[in-house]
Amino acid sequence: MRKHTDGSGRYTARTVSLFVLVLVIPLLCRALLGWSNPAGYLSDLAIGTLLALLLQRRAWWLALPLLLFWAGLLVASAELVSAVGRLPASADLNYLIDPQFMENSTGGALAHGWLPWLLGVGVVAWLLARWRNRRQPERPLPGALWLLALGLFAGHWAGQHLWPSDADQWRQYNLSHQLLSAATGNAQRQVRHWLGNDAPPAPLSTVGLTHADLNGNRLFDGPGKARNLLLITLEGIPGAYLRPNREALHSRFDQDLMPNLSRWAARGMNTPDYVLHTHQTIRGLYAMLCGDYDKLANGTPKGVELLTQQTRNRDCLPNQLREAGFSTHYLQAAGLRFMAKDRIMPHIGFSQVHGDEWFSNANYLDFPWGKDDRAFFEGALDYVGTLRKQRQPWMLTLLTVGTHQPYSAPEAYLERFDTPKQAAVAHLDDAIGQFLDSLERQGVLKDTLVVITSDESHGIDGVRLASSWGFNLILAPEQAQLPTVHAGTYGHVDLTTSLLDYFALPIPASLSGRSLLRSYDSGREMVSFTNGMLRYHDGLGTFTECDFQERCRRYASTGFIADRAKYLGPGDDVSGVQIAGLANALDQSLLQTPLNLRYQFGGPNPIALQESIRDDWADNLIGAQYLEMPEGTRTRVRLKVRALDPAHTAYIQLKAKEFEQDVAIGLPDEMQVTADQPLEMQFDFDNPNLRKAFSFHLLGYGGGEVEISDFSVITALPGEDNGFDELSDDAVAHSG
Repeated sequence: MRKHTDGSGRYTARTVSLFVLVLVIPLLCRALLGWSNPAGYLSDLAIGTLLALLLQRRAWWLALPLLLFWAGLLVASAELVSAVGRLPASADLNYLIDPQFMENSTGGALAHGWLPWLLGVGVVAWLLARWRNRRQPERPLPGALWLLALGLFAGHWAGQHLWPSDADQWRQYNLSHQLLSAATGNAQRQVRHWLGNDAPPAPLSTVGLTHADLNGNRLFDGPGKARNLLLITLEGIPGAYLRPNREALHSRFDQDLMPNLSRWAARGMNTPDYVLHTHQTIRGLYAMLCGDYDKLANGTPKGVELLTQQTRNRDCLPNQLREAGFSTHYLQAAGLRFMAKDRIMPHIGFSQVHGDEWFSNANYLDFPWGKDDRAFFEGALDYVGTLRKQRQPWMLTLLTVGTHQPYSAPEAYLERFDTPKQAAVAHLDDAIGQFLDSLERQGVLKDTLVVITSDESHGIDGVRLASSWGFNLILAPEQAQLPTVHAGTYGHVDLTTSLLDYFALPIPASLSGRSLLRSYDSGREMVSFTNGMLRYHDGLGTFTECDFQERCRRYASTGFIADRAKYLGPGDDVSGVQIAGLANALDQSLLQTPLNLRYQFGGPNPIALQESIRDDWADNLIGAQYLEMPEGTRTRVRLKVRALDPAHTAYIQLKAKEFEQDVAIGLPDEMQVTADQPLEMQFDFDNPNLRKAFSFHLLGYGGGEVEISDFSVITALPGEDNGFDELSDDAVAHSG
């Protein structure tokens, strides 16, 4: 095949098909997905033009991998926006190459199944055109196109700075463009650091965010009349799904997806301006139950860090209520071991902790994560009935899982709604409606404070701040004294302080937040990190949000959550640095550094093994997930496993993953364990670069039961881990 390097020849179908693939198809997809926005189309054109310039005359075997990766980014964008209402971050890209995660998260079907087919047709058409015109000379694209591409990128950059929009990031960016912009911004900050031109500005104070404030006026006299507490946490539900919240904030979102819960909300106290601080269930539960902000970025969840603490965990709500004479219970619809909830929940004070293994009633549908919502609430009603037979006051925390992707629902619901997500929400709404109706018939509401909230928000396309918009619905015996709509800005960080205030119990000094059972005359500071945006309200009427490049926008807003806000202009040069510094300071409330920490994920409880391993998530035997390991450190691990059933041989596998992608650290493929020959091993590995979202997956099969008496993890600087061999075998880790 002859090469043509001059300007002769003509544009053949190979060039035309390339332009159709990288320019026409993305613009069409954006329109079909409903993401129409001038900035988004400009971003698609800029990336498409750049791809055409880079790939037009390249060998097919060089161009094809890049095009497939680019197409994968488009599919990933559509799926993650559909599932959880956010654009993927760079760390999420590793999920694309893990088939087990994709299968479990999508339920085997994509939300936009037509998109990969359309892109696939485009790629095949380009390959066929290249093959059919392989012997024809191809005229090179004019050099002026490089200026056009540069102009498109410059135009997008200027628009973002001069006319910023509060539209969702996926409407304004092609994912490839966003990742490129983020990398450029990181490189610029690194250069400034090398040149010494990044003297930090004066830090923002954390005082307004980290102390308990009980200076408001109580909404009712004296301590609460309820003797029990029922805390119901609904997976991923945004505040916009409750009608009183939509009406109070004049939301343009008008879909009534949860009429039953809205019916109950009309009878209780709602807090429309209720902020969720982060994504991920374990982080939401920590903020709710321990009165502290979880990490406002990626990193080891504070619930896991809390396992190294023997003091701060005593201030969490379950421990405080247990010391006040309550029996404390935690019941969730999924297995407990993922994210170490089997360790964290007892550590913060729950006397009884149960997952899906507790339930004896059958599911109404096959759901990969655990009990479907109807089956879960039927079992929870039995649990409440058992608690009511005891004389001791009780606290019960419930966590559903049915509205987690892949959003399974019975066929009757799938036929009634446009998407599986809507069907799953409706299924939950009917289930909790029946549950609350049953509680009322049985008289539970007469002596029980019921709080209904969500762990995180799966977002709503086109609704401002939906990823941070939570809800808090209180049903109390003194309901007549409470308003239906409670004004003011509150969030998960306030819940522990509020409930201790209701029961007139002391507020530990380590807790943050205001009481939801009081009204305040002044605004308050609030912060969240969702959908890749770090958001801060100063309590004085100014709301600031900063994107992945620490580029900030300022708005006039009385509260945090609002359907509209007046744009005040871009933040100054130091706003992003200051707000990021504030978030970093809050992130260190438990630990100053992830160094020299001795995590212990083992314990004495027997664990039943399946006959075969289904996947790395459902069958994980420990909770060592999403750990952070700083650059230049060494991690050491000690493992002890023994089989409890002499008739069974256990087969054990240990995998390491970073952002769910397998990491090779020299572990054996499989190990056999019997009652007579337990497994004892220890190993270490270096961390030449920062590791985030690092997880161990300990898997086993063969039937019978095993005991994992020790799974110890230390991350320390070389030479500072001499205490490894002195690790305690206790169930709770100790700090180094």
